[in-house]
Amino acid sequence: MSNTQRGLAELIGTFWLVFGGCGSAILAAGFPTLGIGFVGVSLAFGLTVLTMAYSIGHISGCHLNPAVTVGLWAGGRFPAKDIPLYVIAQVVGACLAALLLCVVASGKAGFDPVASGFAANGFGDHSPGGYSLLAGLVIEVVLTFFFLLVIMGSTDTRAPAGFAPIAIGLALTLIHLISIPVTNTSVNPARSTGPALIVGGWALQQLWLFWLAPLVGGAFGGLAYKALGADSKTKPPISGEAL
Repeated sequence: MSNTQRGLAELIGTFWLVFGGCGSAILAAGFPTLGIGFVGVSLAFGLTVLTMAYSIGHISGCHLNPAVTVGLWAGGRFPAKDIPLYVIAQVVGACLAALLLCVVASGKAGFDPVASGFAANGFGDHSPGGYSLLAGLVIEVVLTFFFLLVIMGSTDTRAPAGFAPIAIGLALTLIHLISIPVTNTSVNPARSTGPALIVGGWALQQLWLFWLAPLVGGAFGGLAYKALGADSKTKPPISGEAL
């Protein structure tokens, strides 16, 4: 696959993740008093990854997340020279999704993306459960660490073939079930950037955490799986150049 094809696949896939995952939180989580709630939003994020893994995994690897790209590089499964291409594509896809979500959500009279929070990630006063900066840092690092372990383990050549997207999608669902009350769940700097640009203000001021923590957790997750003596090769549809 050419770099253009791979970059476009990452853009489209990340668009789908943010549009589907954040869209479920913005449009359906509490509609109007009976909505899909935390469980529904968690499933929505997991389903976006699962569906895209089967759709574009054989094209780009379906990273959809700078922390995954960096983690796969740290684990020896992705070339450093391709990191900028993937990260730029992922961030652009996330921002386009957030922009179109804002257009849709603004179709309802009285909608205010700033007042609603627009599914942005936050800590302290902007954490759904009022959790501190330290709590947000710890949860984001730990959960991204384990997300990379699941990704690398399920895509190892010795793992059962064809089931990696299911394991990864369910892992992301579990991650959201754990941490939506803490930070609204990032584990993905691109996912955090799109809504933060719409909300501005506090969301942009706190965005640094949702780049730093997932990147650190992802890198350590990749290194940890590599240290386990795992096979550095992967099979399609989920990892490295063929995630």
